[in-house]
Amino acid sequence: MLEIGQPAPPFTLPDQDGTPVRLADLAGQPVVVYFYPRDDTSGCTTQACGIRDQWSQFEAAGAAVLGISPDPVDSHAKFAAKHDLPHRLLADPDRTVIEPYGAWGLKKMYGKEYEGVIRSTVLIAPDGTVAAVWPKVQPKKHADQVLAAIDDLGTA
Repeated sequence: MLEIGQPAPPFTLPDQDGTPVRLADLAGQPVVVYFYPRDDTSGCTTQACGIRDQWSQFEAAGAAVLGISPDPVDSHAKFAAKHDLPHRLLADPDRTVIEPYGAWGLKKMYGKEYEGVIRSTVLIAPDGTVAAVWPKVQPKKHADQVLAAIDDLGTA
């Protein structure tokens, strides 16, 4: 996982509409980058809808929110439409961002070990440095935790 204070690794990935999103284009505002395993699963839906339900607070803070998973663009489009998600979902099937951000690794479920996306979040400060890192995210508490950290930045 990334360290607080280090520059956030740059990236460009397509969103749910196929539009390229460059981290560099979001400079000057807080950027929330959250990594999730798969579209339309229970935890991922809870997490994404938690952001949706508090969207006005993210907007008031001037924050960009990007959800990233290995799912393809068309899967993201369906997920975003089904749950009326206001934020962008980025497709990273080759894990070109997931891995450098430390969101890929060994997981355990039902006693079995496997590699996959680790539900985690990085808050990038307006200057492009890592401001906060959540290496293990609880979907129900995610939006509140991130909003509090954005407020701590004092950018709004």
